[in-house]
Amino acid sequence: MTRCLLLCLTVLAAPTLAQDDEFLPASTNVWGAEFPRVSTDGRVQLRVYAPNADSVRVNFLSGPKEAMVKGSDGHWTFTTPPLDPGLHYYMFHIDGVETSDLGSHAFFGGGKHASAVEVPAPDAAYYSIQDVPRGQVREIWYPSDVTGTWRHAMVYLPPAYDTDTDARYPVLYLQHGGGEDETGWIRQGRANFILDNLIAAGDAAPMIVVMAYGYASRPGDAPPPSGDRWAGFMRMMEVFSDDLTDALIPFIDGTFRTLAGRDHRAMAGLSMGGMQTFHITTNRLDLFSHIGGFSGAGIPLGGQGFDPSTDYNGVFADPQEFARRVHLLWIGVGTDEPEGMRQGIHGLHNALTNAGIDHVFYESPGTDHEWETWRRSLRDFAPRLFR
Repeated sequence: MTRCLLLCLTVLAAPTLAQDDEFLPASTNVWGAEFPRVSTDGRVQLRVYAPNADSVRVNFLSGPKEAMVKGSDGHWTFTTPPLDPGLHYYMFHIDGVETSDLGSHAFFGGGKHASAVEVPAPDAAYYSIQDVPRGQVREIWYPSDVTGTWRHAMVYLPPAYDTDTDARYPVLYLQHGGGEDETGWIRQGRANFILDNLIAAGDAAPMIVVMAYGYASRPGDAPPPSGDRWAGFMRMMEVFSDDLTDALIPFIDGTFRTLAGRDHRAMAGLSMGGMQTFHITTNRLDLFSHIGGFSGAGIPLGGQGFDPSTDYNGVFADPQEFARRVHLLWIGVGTDEPEGMRQGIHGLHNALTNAGIDHVFYESPGTDHEWETWRRSLRDFAPRLFR
């Protein structure tokens, strides 16, 4: 009781800035933090206390990288131009030292725990919590003989999972991108709210969603040759493929009430996760029948062009056979993504079209290589599954 009273008094005694009606604290702030603040037109005000610093800069991963202005009270401030709706990673550089913003929650992105600010989107209702039946997200640890370690994953269970104990469910394996991890689709992507809202509206089949840690190595693996990042990535993708198919899928099917056949199993991923998805599913069509690539898929592997007649062991060579085995092939990209990314996805789409491969192609209007693109991708992809 005493501890609670002291905490409450401390909070009540904290100084409060004059409120600017145009700016409000971001939804991604820690409790009680007044900064970052977001305006109605998407500008973000940042503030950090560093009275002895000589210089402070803000670095948005995909956005402004600017000097902040020091005030007489030791606070450094900066206001961005209007940012696109969605989640934006950023860090402070104080006298050259990179640090997070203590007023913001941290998210694992860009290969580290970074601060992030959510700029509200006009269409955010589909990924926001609503007054509908809600599923649960559980953390699991599973043993892997492939890596010789215990591995971590997140699992979304649909709203009726614990009440309708006779029901069994199809499974979507949903992968994060490079520099992010298995928490990304829940914390940044809000996949659980997207699925809750789609299922409540009758727009998607109730399903289990498994989000695995996408990095893996075998016991005793030596580092790849210095400077050969592609060789390291391909080796990691092979190990992760074996881990997912030989360790994770059997664990999920043995632990949860799944529909275990290939007709009831899908895989999708964003960026790196999309490439992993294409690599795994096309080599294991005995396990998967629904495939999705969000800003990442069969884009030129190793810099080579995509040839449907020969790539991926020729699974695209016969359109009729492919359509018989694969119930859904989905690829998407944001219209404002880097040109190389857009060209790669468009090239894949055109190659599949010319080869007569039935697929869905989706473009997210006005979004970059970012979570707003991938939230929209999941919203379009999930209703097409298991129909």
